[in-house]
Amino acid sequence: MIESPLLQNITGYAGGQWQQAAAETFDVDNPATGAVIAKVPFVTEQQVHDAIAAAKKAEKLTAPYPLETRRKWLEDIRDALTANRAEMGRILCLEHGKPLNEAQGEVDYAAGFFDYCAKNIEVLSPRNLNQKPKGCSWTVHFRPVGVVGLITPWNFPIGMIAKKLSAALAAGCPSVIKPASATPLTMVALFTLMDKYVDLPAGMVNLVMGKASMIGKVLSESPDVPMLSFTGSTEVGRQLIIDSAYSVKKLALELGGNAPFIVFDDADLDAAVDNLVANKFRGSGQTCVCANRIFAHEKIVDSFSQKLAERVRKMTVGDGINGDVDLGPLINRDGYNKVKRHLENALEQGATLVAGKKPSELNDDDLFFPPTVITGVTPQMVCSREETFGPLVPIASFSDENDVIAAGNDTEFGLASYVFTADVKRAQRVAAGLRFGHVGWNTGTGPTPEAPFGGMKMSGTGREGGEEGLFEFTEAQTVPRGF
Repeated sequence: MIESPLLQNITGYAGGQWQQAAAETFDVDNPATGAVIAKVPFVTEQQVHDAIAAAKKAEKLTAPYPLETRRKWLEDIRDALTANRAEMGRILCLEHGKPLNEAQGEVDYAAGFFDYCAKNIEVLSPRNLNQKPKGCSWTVHFRPVGVVGLITPWNFPIGMIAKKLSAALAAGCPSVIKPASATPLTMVALFTLMDKYVDLPAGMVNLVMGKASMIGKVLSESPDVPMLSFTGSTEVGRQLIIDSAYSVKKLALELGGNAPFIVFDDADLDAAVDNLVANKFRGSGQTCVCANRIFAHEKIVDSFSQKLAERVRKMTVGDGINGDVDLGPLINRDGYNKVKRHLENALEQGATLVAGKKPSELNDDDLFFPPTVITGVTPQMVCSREETFGPLVPIASFSDENDVIAAGNDTEFGLASYVFTADVKRAQRVAAGLRFGHVGWNTGTGPTPEAPFGGMKMSGTGREGGEEGLFEFTEAQTVPRGF
């Protein structure tokens, strides 16, 4: 079992207090070893209602928490994360499996969202119109939307909640937070830090852990929760839309991805390979923004594939806690089997393996999947149609700019995309043509606290990060004043 000063209380949290643990528990596994590292109590339905009630008590709509008070909350959380990055990263590594340095880097990334919101919170101040329409002076206020439900996935246990909670606290919104059951311990550690180091009003942050269907339904149906922010699968996002339809909730949804990574013949191939490796293999490929479909121009597809294969063959896979590996394990058996199925399907349909192992050579006794590169990929293959969520790099060739834009857009998703070319006008045309909320030009970088991030099409609605993210948990209220 895991031991940590940040995990003295592994229970829910409501109204400024750790909740009484229920008898029924679920296991948290270390995917690198298969060992159970914690048993976490399921919250009861009543405890979810209690958490909502505690948040409702903390709600202040008629006299919102002062801006400077909210700024102090954000700064204190930032400082607590920074001071405890080593232990937070260790906990994250053990329950997720990503390499230790990558896990600690995620803690820094999370702290960055609290830092950005603290430094830019003034944008939420009331704004006076310069004009005087209809003979009135006009003020636009950005009011807190109220109690918010924040539901996060397992692949970024601290990064995803930081995006949501920083903006929610900046707006003055109390929250009820539901982490993924595969990785709840990092969230418990965050609540330990907030309980100890941050002077938050009782009920301002509340933690519920356990059955996603029950918790999601209670949050969706509660009239006291006017907004939900969810990161996860499109399937679950659709269900939240249905469940919350009657109460007409505000929804912020970051859903699935199927990112194209397009390399033209004039691109710097070494830089493209470097960026693809950094992009694709972060979290062992288990991110919604990592490249899922690679398109290389027919003139350079062979040289690009070989350069990539040379890099991939040097990568190491192992237990992330050792800190000297490039990739950790996949999160569970279902995730492993999905990557293997995508590889099998592609090879059966004519793809060529240029790095990695054949399916028959894989060790199915653990969750370590080697980084794998295949070429000759076609649109009919499963890896082109579905998000693989693993370290499989499928490369297809193209010859025409318009055709590759169409191929990149040939998905219901629209979260992240990438284009590599030295031609400025071409880059501008391709970026404009790609229906994705994020288009990296000559970079494989993902989101940053300073810029808005979110999806188009079935990848969701709303934005996190940047000024746009700061406004996400507010409602604009216009107040004209007559003379």
